[in-house]
Amino acid sequence: MSYTGFKLVKYSYRPIFESGLWNMLRCSVMTTSKEYLQKLWREADAVCFDVDSTVIKDEGLDDLANYCGVGPQVEAMTLKAMGGGMTFREALTQRLNIVKPTRQTVENFIVDHPSTFSPNIKELIALLKSLNKQVYLVTGGFRSIITPVANDLNIPQEHLFANTLLFNEDGSYAGFDTSSLTSESGGKARVVQHIKDTYKVKTVVFVGDGATDMEACPPSDGFIGYGGNVVRAAVKKNAAWFVTDFQELIDQLTKTTNEIHKS
Repeated sequence: MSYTGFKLVKYSYRPIFESGLWNMLRCSVMTTSKEYLQKLWREADAVCFDVDSTVIKDEGLDDLANYCGVGPQVEAMTLKAMGGGMTFREALTQRLNIVKPTRQTVENFIVDHPSTFSPNIKELIALLKSLNKQVYLVTGGFRSIITPVANDLNIPQEHLFANTLLFNEDGSYAGFDTSSLTSESGGKARVVQHIKDTYKVKTVVFVGDGATDMEACPPSDGFIGYGGNVVRAAVKKNAAWFVTDFQELIDQLTKTTNEIHKS
């Protein structure tokens, strides 16, 4: 769902336990059974997918850090952040200050390290679109790295919500856009609410592997945990519906389609 570093911290950020976890528990009241979630999934107007470790197998910032030769340092910062008291934005700032990727480095990374899609995700998204369901990518990752993924999935840029790296005129690292909804704790929940308000969709389901994905429910109407790449214990425990293969989600949609054809 996002960077490995972030995912580890996701379980220890105070904002998540103080507010996000409570939201997740409130959402679980609305989605108390797998059967209810399956019905919600079949009838949803829109689906939001996390990207890192969900749509793709990769973890963007960790991979970029390794590419830049500072993977161990970023991992050490992750462990430090796990001590608590650090927001998502603070952790993101600390990690990027270690990596300090230049524009050229990012461009080279994208070419040298193309993303690997999770099994059956392309088929799932194609099916969702054929059923006239809106599809969004919502990630704490970076737009420049995720854009090729969105393009391969035929998802328009306005349906991609991600962070934006900033560079100076000489191409050196200058920070990231703090106005992005996903640049701070609780950002994914704000994105879902923005989607509901802007695109006038009634029912939204969020699919992801990590705690910040659960945190987006509510305002998403349901959450489906995904463990096809990494199984997060908290997600598996709390998700009413937890899958390890997107084929299971395809089967539910196909079931609905077949029932319609038979009627």
